[in-house]
Order: sequence, then C-alpha cells, then structure tokens
Amino acid sequence: MDHTRRREAEQKRIENLQIVARHLATAGTTAGSGQANDVRSRFDAGWLKRWGALGLVLIFVLGKFKWVLAALKFAKFSTLITMVASVWVYATLWGFPFALGFVLLIFVHEAGHALVMRQQNIPAGAPVFIPFVGAVIAMKGLPRDAHVEALVGIGGPALGTLGALLCLLVGWVSGHQIWYALAYTGLMINLFNMIPIPPLDGGRITPVLSRWVWVAGLAIGVLVFLQTRSPLLFLILLIGVFTFFKNFKTYDPAYYNLPAHKRTAIGVSYFGLLAVMALGMWMAGQALQNLGTGAL
Repeated sequence: MDHTRRREAEQKRIENLQIVARHLATAGTTAGSGQANDVRSRFDAGWLKRWGALGLVLIFVLGKFKWVLAALKFAKFSTLITMVASVWVYATLWGFPFALGFVLLIFVHEAGHALVMRQQNIPAGAPVFIPFVGAVIAMKGLPRDAHVEALVGIGGPALGTLGALLCLLVGWVSGHQIWYALAYTGLMINLFNMIPIPPLDGGRITPVLSRWVWVAGLAIGVLVFLQTRSPLLFLILLIGVFTFFKNFKTYDPAYYNLPAHKRTAIGVSYFGLLAVMALGMWMAGQALQNLGTGAL
C-alpha cells in the first residue's frame, strides 16, 4: 500500500511539473489525465487563462519600463522582503519548490546587469522584486557609449542563461524533473529578452551592430502579436516604435562611434548566446517530453 501511494505521489508530482513547464512554454495545452486536469484548473483562473505563457514573459519584462523604476525610487522594500513576497505569490500557482527556483533565476538575471554596471562604474540600486512583474535594478548613471550599454544589456541574459544551464546540469545529474522545468523556463525568459526591441535587453545590445536591427525586432514582435493578440506585446511594440523614431531624432554619432572589434565582439556574443539558449531550451524540452515515460 505504501509503495502504491509513493508511486501515485511521484506521478502526481511529475504531472504538476509537466503542466507548469508546458503552460509556460505554450498557451492552451490540454492535460492528459484526471489528476492533471485538477491541477490544471489552478492555471485556468485569472491572468494565466487570459495571457498564457507569453503573458508571463511579457509581464516579467515590464520591469524594464521607466515608470516602474521611477516608482521604486520611493519604495522602502528590501530585496529580501520583495523576494519572499514574490516566492509566496508564485507558490500559490506552482508550489514552493518551483516558485523559489523561478525567483532565484530572475535574481540571477538581474545580478548579471548589476555586476556589469559595477564593473563599468555605473551606480545601481539593489534588485527589487514585484510579483508578476519580475525584478528591476535602478540604473543611477548613464553608460558612456553604446558599447557599455550593450555590455549592461547582455550581462543579464548571459548570467541568467548560465543559471538556467546549471539547472539543466543538475537535472541530468539528479534525475529530478523540476530542474528541467526550471531550466526551460529560465532559458525561455532570457531568450525572449534578447528580442531586439526596446525596452528589452536585446534592444540595448543590438544598436551597436546597427540601429536598423530594431526593425527586424519589431517585425518579429508583430508576427508574434498576430499569433497571440496579446495587449501586453502590443504595448511593448508601441514603446519600441516610439524609441526607434526618438533614437533617429536624437541620434548622437559619437555615442555609436565604436571600433570594429568591439562591434564584432558584441555581435558574436549576441548571436552565440542566442544559439546556446535555443540549444538549451531544446535539450530541456526533450527531457520534459519524456516526463512520466520512464525515459529519464
């Protein structure tokens, strides 16, 4: 009897992880069993039903907007308190283990920005977490040129990807499926942030290559919007278009006047990081597809 109960508990845990990861990866996934449908009902309420996985990612990047940063100047919450609050809120949806890992992956992403800002002598505030927004770090200084801005932009996705790949490695070693779900989710968030649209990180990185890369990013965003009809993505596109035209009006040639080797280094880093993210997501996704099949 105890053995049967343990097997049932393990199966339910696996189904929970399947639902969490697949819901984050694709909107409208159908659960495959009665137990899974019971758990799935938790996701069908509120904002997750309306926005799906893309909504989660887009809400995360709202933390990049200036109005959030301005509001946080007056906030008195410490990093620890806001982290705990975020874990508590996410735990009501996904359970404590996944919620804790998810918040820590966000922290690692923001820490990447903070480390580069410190290395470049740009004053920065401590990370502040906001449930369903993500986390923000106030940049209290301005980068001296486009190269420094690109370094700050790529620092978050680079360290965030390293954290997600570490989860993938732990999944391989331990065989615990939650690590694959965390790896997939972390890589997905960081990959989305690499789309070359302001205010995403990719929008800070790619002007080093060419301002016209933003046009490609906006085109990608439009295609995704036509598939999802997400109002949040529409808002990001509006900000991207506004920033694009503002950049052309206030263009400072000296700010973008960089040596060829710096442009090349940023370009190689950007596209190389995209490749690593895509490969890592594929590997984590393959592991998730094998959940419950005995192939792991």
